[in-house]
Amino acid sequence: QVQLDESGGGLVQAGGSLRLFCAASGLTFSDYALAWFRRAPGKEREFVAAIRLSGDSTYYANSVKGRFTISRDNFKNTVYLQMNVLKPEDTAVYYCAARYRSTATSPQRYDYWGQGTQVTVSS
Repeated sequence: QVQLDESGGGLVQAGGSLRLFCAASGLTFSDYALAWFRRAPGKEREFVAAIRLSGDSTYYANSVKGRFTISRDNFKNTVYLQMNVLKPEDTAVYYCAARYRSTATSPQRYDYWGQGTQVTVSS
């Protein structure tokens, strides 16, 4: 059974930083592209960042480019999202997702999802 377990969310002031973690089990981690999505209250789930199988390429939404960094450790079966210079508009539930072999920005194209971790940025 595939599981993606996110952690690291919390409450932070604007301008602060958080690091999210997503630990995967039940799949061959290195065969999956990984991504982070988020859903703010009253909004659709939106793409945040994605990383290819070996971690050699990354992709970001324009709204987080230059502030967020996605990375992965294929030995620890973990993907990370380092979030710096956080803004109140970054407040959302953040989800980790896995897709077989290739990245995508559409949430419908992902095979597995975690339960999410709440990030709240106060002004």
